[in-house]
Amino acid sequence: WLAERLIRQIGYDGNPDKRVLDPSCGSGTFLSLCIRKAFDYADRHLVRPEELVKKLLANIVGFDLNPLAVIAARTNFLLSLGTLIKKAPCIEIPVYFCDSILTPAEYTQEGELKIGGRDRHVDTSEGRFSFPSVIIEKNTIEVVCALIEESVQVGRTKAQFLDKLRAAVGPLDPDAEKLLTEVFVRIVKLNADGRNGIWARFLKNQFAPIFVGKHRFDFVIGNPPWVNWQSLSDSYRAKTWKLWENYGLFSLSGQAARLGGGKKDLAMLFTYACLDNYVKDNGRLGFIITQTLFKTKGAGDGFRRFQLGHGAHFQVRQVDDLSDFQPFEGATNRTAIVTFQKGRPTKYPVEYDYWRKKANQSVSLDDSLDEVLEKIKTKRWSAQPINPAEPQSPWITARSKALTAIHKAIGASAYRAYAGSCTWANGVYWMEVTGKNTAGQVVARNLSDVGKLEGIEQVEVALEPDLLYPLVRGRDVQRWRSQSSACLLNVQDPKKRQGYDEQWLKTKYAETYKYLLKFEKLLRQRSGFRKYFCDERGKPFAPFYSLYNIGDYTLAPYKVCWREQAEFFTCAVITNDKVAGKGKVVIPDHKLMFVPLHDKDEAHYACAMLNSCISVLVVKSYGVETQTSTHVLKYLRLPKYDAQDKRHQRLAVLSATAHQIPAAEIDPKRLAMIETEIDETAAAVWDISNTELRDIQSSLADLR
Repeated sequence: WLAERLIRQIGYDGNPDKRVLDPSCGSGTFLSLCIRKAFDYADRHLVRPEELVKKLLANIVGFDLNPLAVIAARTNFLLSLGTLIKKAPCIEIPVYFCDSILTPAEYTQEGELKIGGRDRHVDTSEGRFSFPSVIIEKNTIEVVCALIEESVQVGRTKAQFLDKLRAAVGPLDPDAEKLLTEVFVRIVKLNADGRNGIWARFLKNQFAPIFVGKHRFDFVIGNPPWVNWQSLSDSYRAKTWKLWENYGLFSLSGQAARLGGGKKDLAMLFTYACLDNYVKDNGRLGFIITQTLFKTKGAGDGFRRFQLGHGAHFQVRQVDDLSDFQPFEGATNRTAIVTFQKGRPTKYPVEYDYWRKKANQSVSLDDSLDEVLEKIKTKRWSAQPINPAEPQSPWITARSKALTAIHKAIGASAYRAYAGSCTWANGVYWMEVTGKNTAGQVVARNLSDVGKLEGIEQVEVALEPDLLYPLVRGRDVQRWRSQSSACLLNVQDPKKRQGYDEQWLKTKYAETYKYLLKFEKLLRQRSGFRKYFCDERGKPFAPFYSLYNIGDYTLAPYKVCWREQAEFFTCAVITNDKVAGKGKVVIPDHKLMFVPLHDKDEAHYACAMLNSCISVLVVKSYGVETQTSTHVLKYLRLPKYDAQDKRHQRLAVLSATAHQIPAAEIDPKRLAMIETEIDETAAAVWDISNTELRDIQSSLADLR
């Protein structure tokens, strides 16, 4: 049904004169559905069977890089033709084993080599086969490979092959003839050795994007590979690096781009390469793609240029957002169906349909599209960049009226957010206090089983209490409330932004230093320590126990915190807590973002504004649940607290009241009344009318 929906959205009606390509065809689902549509079209328009099969074999094409998928797709293509194959005198199934990205990348749109006059190499398990550039420039590679295959089958000699070659493609220079003769001789030998007889066909497949794609396609459809940058092989990253740059998909440059590439997805490059190499002017491309490409900050910026490098623009025509449920069994992802049109700039707002399952309904891949549409509700939304001055900024999506209203709350904030403390070895630095001793020290035990590092020994030691701080983790923060659940051994100098001087720590806090020495080898091997506290040669320039994301701001007495990963944006004010009976500031961990503040009323004002339905919709509408980072305050216009403004004062009181209600005594009705007043007061601060506020609340209700 996903494939059927995409075919319907892109506008393919089965006309066999229209060319269709699936560049990552898998087992051939899209190809089979297109053939079925062509059958229906032929029935309606009285297309003769022999004419239909000829057009289908020429105009419905598949590529894939997985050889097993190609076998499956060819089989399904043949089965889809059914009895129509009797009307074809000769069948070559147009499904090819090739790389949709790299092969055409070496050629210009006119088919000339981008790589100069160099020979084209194909690496295989039997070594490298080299082809002269001239036959590729002349678009005769298909003819040459077919001739090699035929010559092997009928047992031609080398001289006979050369005669046939000259007759087929015209005169060639001696070097080109020599290369092609070498290919022929090697394949003859492989065939004689029983190493199967498909080598010429295999080599021909490798060039399919060139000779098949020289006549552009009306429609390119499919489900491109969703593979993040870090999961690509080193060699493939190296081979495609220039393409990412040329298409403008890296918004950063140089080393920063390489380090930040991990959040990029191959689907980005795949989309751009297919639009560039296969789609006709004014033709359409439709993909089942990850919805995060429209939402993520940084990773998706380059993708949202919607321009092929410095060349043609393309228009986002429509998006189906299926992120509310996972249509692929066993996979948790944010799925979207998107259609593009080449040769037109994207105009905003873009039509954006948000899909929700009806209550008590389940959707299966085996359902038909009509069955699925009966089980879901579609909300007709609009999408546009959250910052109109930055067309590549993340999209914000909501009902059209709400989208207009919430722009009053969008803009630069008067406040800055920070990420919480990062240790890269939580099992060493996160501790629980188990007692006290007579020397005034605390007895503490490290939480050895937390964090990604395994094999950390659990020890119980006496430590000086001064460097132990209450720790708040992501799971400790909920809407209007937080609670410290552990301690952080904070040995970071907040001014120098590295560990306290080693001699000073050894002298003043000897027990703490001895404890850290137990883990010295492990702490020196932390990935973050090597990245941020070692020079290019790997030599440390900071104490081995240095931490990250701890500065003067971390020690502010009040902090408005939110979780990096949460279904909805929820905030709470955290303030001082105690360690061993002594009041200390609370330090958030790296799964929390926070605004540091020094005034209690200001903190509660900010928390109320951030917890309002307006802020929640802004963040939910442009962000991804797993990436609610410090960028929130780049887009959410949080005004500076004014102690003389009665609305600001009232918001501070309302937030403080919500925080004071014990968890066990929460009255939903009372809390709802407080939150309703917060919404109305925050709307007044942003100059949002009551009617606009209702539109915002309706959009948020869609999401809930």
